[in-house]
Amino acid sequence: MKKLIHLIVIIIVIILITKLFTQEDKIVVTNFEECIAAGNPAMESWPRQCISGDQTFIEVIDIISEAEQAKNDLIRLESIHEGDSISSPLTITGEARGTWFFEGDFPVILTDWDGLIIAEGIAQAHPPAGGEWMVEDFVPFEVTLEFDKPEYKDNGTLIFQKDNPSDSSENDDALEISIIFE
Repeated sequence: MKKLIHLIVIIIVIILITKLFTQEDKIVVTNFEECIAAGNPAMESWPRQCISGDQTFIEVIDIISEAEQAKNDLIRLESIHEGDSISSPLTITGEARGTWFFEGDFPVILTDWDGLIIAEGIAQAHPPAGGEWMVEDFVPFEVTLEFDKPEYKDNGTLIFQKDNPSDSSENDDALEISIIFE
């Protein structure tokens, strides 16, 4: 009986030692760079994405998109940019020329991958104290959108429409940026 107990203890010790030396340190991944460093492949999308376990990490791009650059003299986004990940509620800040507004606001639309509108909001001008929104200079704005994350696909589009009360197509303008739903 003593031999059996000794044998069991020796087997348990061998198993514990084996696990101790063969167990890899679990790498905690919290961002895109760490995901790549952990040996996970990058998806060839823009921006690139990396999957670790059940989490997807998106590469942070420090430049503004071509769409944002094209409209940079009319509307500038501060809190969100092309390719950013979003969740509800989403508060967006930026600044737009006073001519982008009508009566101090303009529409903002969020669509899913297929163009289906899933949220709409009105960006409100927040001119500095004593300031006006009816100027040609940039005026700060803010809008909050609440939405349900689409069940199918995780990409969508944010559309910042120039307010056009005349309904004349020559006065239409918009900034559209691609986003990823978290």
